[in-house]
Amino acid sequence: MDLLTTTIDLDAIAHNTRVLKKLAGTAQLMCVVKADGYNHGAVETAQVMARNGADQFGVATLPEAQQLLDGGIDKPILAWMWRPEQTLIEGIELGIPSPEHARAAINSGLDLRVTPKIDTGLNRSGIDEADWADTFRLLHDAPNITVTGLFSHLACADEPGDPSVDEQADVFRRAIAVARDCGLDVPTNHLSNSPAALTRPDLNFEMIRPGLACYGLSPIPGVDAGLRPAMTWAARVSVVKKITAGEGVSYGHTWHAPSDGYTAVITVGYADGLPRAAQDALSVTIGGTRYPQVGRVCMDQIVVWLGAEASVRAGDEALIFGPGEQGEMTADELADGLGTINYEVICRPSGRTVRKFKGGDGHES
Repeated sequence: MDLLTTTIDLDAIAHNTRVLKKLAGTAQLMCVVKADGYNHGAVETAQVMARNGADQFGVATLPEAQQLLDGGIDKPILAWMWRPEQTLIEGIELGIPSPEHARAAINSGLDLRVTPKIDTGLNRSGIDEADWADTFRLLHDAPNITVTGLFSHLACADEPGDPSVDEQADVFRRAIAVARDCGLDVPTNHLSNSPAALTRPDLNFEMIRPGLACYGLSPIPGVDAGLRPAMTWAARVSVVKKITAGEGVSYGHTWHAPSDGYTAVITVGYADGLPRAAQDALSVTIGGTRYPQVGRVCMDQIVVWLGAEASVRAGDEALIFGPGEQGEMTADELADGLGTINYEVICRPSGRTVRKFKGGDGHES
């Protein structure tokens, strides 16, 4: 019995992929599996996505792309975070976020497929408009380079109606026109992240590029298109203890029992990704009942207040977050309590957390 697990529902991953493929319409679907598939397991989720409609995959780094190749993924894989001095690999498509990266790809001598990244207003990575034409011509003239299209990233698509979305889309269309004037075909262009994929079908271009939505969560409260959260984070009850009214709990005694009752010690702490800031923001679900976490979050464990409840036993499963089907907190609820976003919450389980999978091929591993 593992003390701390994330269970990934591969049937939910399959369902979400099919939903997003339908939203893509005639466009292709690139599923983003960076950061180990948003902490869901990059190879395992990509294999399911590939069987359920994913046309391509997106990652941040070259090692992430290599992991997919080693895992048998044979669909195009785009990696967009790399250094010009890195050793490049044929078979991994490259995002080109600057003229220096374009020159590095050309000078590698490898036959490479590349996708220039355009800064349309996020002001992060991406080729500035002043460098578009020179970079496009440089890539066009390189015999070892095939340009697959252009891509960019939206800053405020999770705020429907924000004018910057249309402004960025206009800049992106202008970049496509400049690229074609420079002789590039740019057949497959993509701008839409998860929020745009859910709300702006007019921005599908030739491909959409969702990340968070693949794992069943929405970046926009109230907009989910029928997605199913795939991750459940669960710990175990290690000890159930009696406590007397007025006694303090955990470091600093920041909480005192309001009455005689029971507490349970749960096997998760900040070394496993549960932040100290979760104090007073988390409820843990045991046997279908939520119990408030009390006192300081420790490195290895937390305490929950059971009140007069005496039926909880050592070894019981304690749900930290999940789809909500057993009454547990969802990642969205926990994110609200922590003052952060659901993206961060699902990336947090770490440390001694053991990842398990269910569904996808009819069995649990």
